[in-house]
Amino acid sequence: MTEMKALLCVEPGKLELTSRPRPESKPGHVRVKVGHIGICGTDYHIYGGHQPFLAYPRVMGHELSGRAMEASSDGTIAVGDLVVVNPYLTCGTCRACANGKPNCCEAIAVLGVHTDGGMCEEIVVPEGNLYPATGLTDTAAAMVEFLAIGAHGVARARIRKGSSALIVGAGPIGLGAAIFAAIDGAEVTLRDSSPDRLKLAQSVLPEARCELVGEEQPGAYDTVFDATGNIHAMNAGLNWVGHGGAYVLLSVVKGDLSFADPEFHKRETTLFASRNALKSDFEHVMACIRDGRVPVDKLASHATSFEDAVTNLPLWAGDRGTLIKAIIRV
Repeated sequence: MTEMKALLCVEPGKLELTSRPRPESKPGHVRVKVGHIGICGTDYHIYGGHQPFLAYPRVMGHELSGRAMEASSDGTIAVGDLVVVNPYLTCGTCRACANGKPNCCEAIAVLGVHTDGGMCEEIVVPEGNLYPATGLTDTAAAMVEFLAIGAHGVARARIRKGSSALIVGAGPIGLGAAIFAAIDGAEVTLRDSSPDRLKLAQSVLPEARCELVGEEQPGAYDTVFDATGNIHAMNAGLNWVGHGGAYVLLSVVKGDLSFADPEFHKRETTLFASRNALKSDFEHVMACIRDGRVPVDKLASHATSFEDAVTNLPLWAGDRGTLIKAIIRV
């Protein structure tokens, strides 16, 4: 077969299930039969026309699991193995890559954003971007990437056991950060402007305190994570950082950060940007899923097929407060 199915975002607001040539094999790459695809906030933004610097038409999809159709050259992946795809394609030679930080490569390209992604039947990726997902279900493997983003932010913060952590924004990324902050021993508070999202968050992490914006309890926190995607919330978040605390920005938005310098300095605040994830974060997430410390069944709230995604993705894009993670089953 030379053709495969692909879900194409032709232009903002228009999805189409189409056929396209199967990708060609490349040296140092492995062909993967895509099995499950998590729908990310980025995908909703692409569909809605809100993703800057994106060229249409685009095959979306970067939260991917599948089965290897070829073995890797180092023998770590055999034909038929379940794999997680790291969607960050990096140059390997820039300052960040040379310093072991390919997550912020100067020439990074993300599958499904800067180049066509995995909402298709097969994909060919560098073998170094594939991680064996031993012991995981196919659905859980498709959620590793978004969870790794939260896990990376938590790793950056170096949370102390028994410390307090506030996560502002209870969407999937915020939930991921909350889960891994709790795993590291923090007492977690989740805050959001949506009662529906907080209800979902409470079902995933019942030990967390959940607060509606406008009804917050007074206090300060050792670590504050912003996962709102809202520049006003990001600017206001410093006010919740305790003296000697850390502020971790998981959100990336167009806008200017603006803090009152006396407030920033008197707390001796540590400010972290957190971008994408490292291989170690993917491995940590998979280990925690295998150990039963991540409630993946509760996170996978919705499912659809390629055919039905043409209808469902637009519906979910307009009603994201009632879902956590939707998965496309190829």
